[in-house]
Amino acid sequence: MSIEDVRAVLGWSVLINYAILLVWFGTFALAHDWMSRLHGEWFRLPETYFDALHYRLMGGFKLLVIVFNLVPWIALHIVA
Repeated sequence: MSIEDVRAVLGWSVLINYAILLVWFGTFALAHDWMSRLHGEWFRLPETYFDALHYRLMGGFKLLVIVFNLVPWIALHIVA
């Protein structure tokens, strides 16, 4: 596998992961009450804990995408 292939894979991975993050945020913002009720039935979460949990998980997901996809993609562009 060449460096160009790795760059392409990392670039597509960044785009796909950010699309997942945007869908997650959009669902959370637009269908918040439905999601809260649904998860509340399964796990009996208070709404404030539900909001904080999703906020932390979205932040963690974004951080992982940046560290493991975006930074290597940028580094490979600099090297090449």
